[in-house]
Amino acid sequence: MREVEISDDMIRLGQLLKLSGLVEHGAEAKDVLEEGLVMVNGAVETRRGRQLVDGDEIVLDDEIVRVVSAA
Repeated sequence: MREVEISDDMIRLGQLLKLSGLVEHGAEAKDVLEEGLVMVNGAVETRRGRQLVDGDEIVLDDEIVRVVSAA
């Protein structure tokens, strides 16, 4: 598991997927979300705008990312 630090209290899922390097661009984020390949805190998530906060865990394939807020 790796941690991705965000500067605010919250980040949207589509942004985090790009920031963390799980996807290369927004269109790829949209595709993996529509296909139901992304899990947030153990549940499938399809909304690109889902708000993530400190401690949330995102899983895509065999990659696990935890959100860490620097704020």
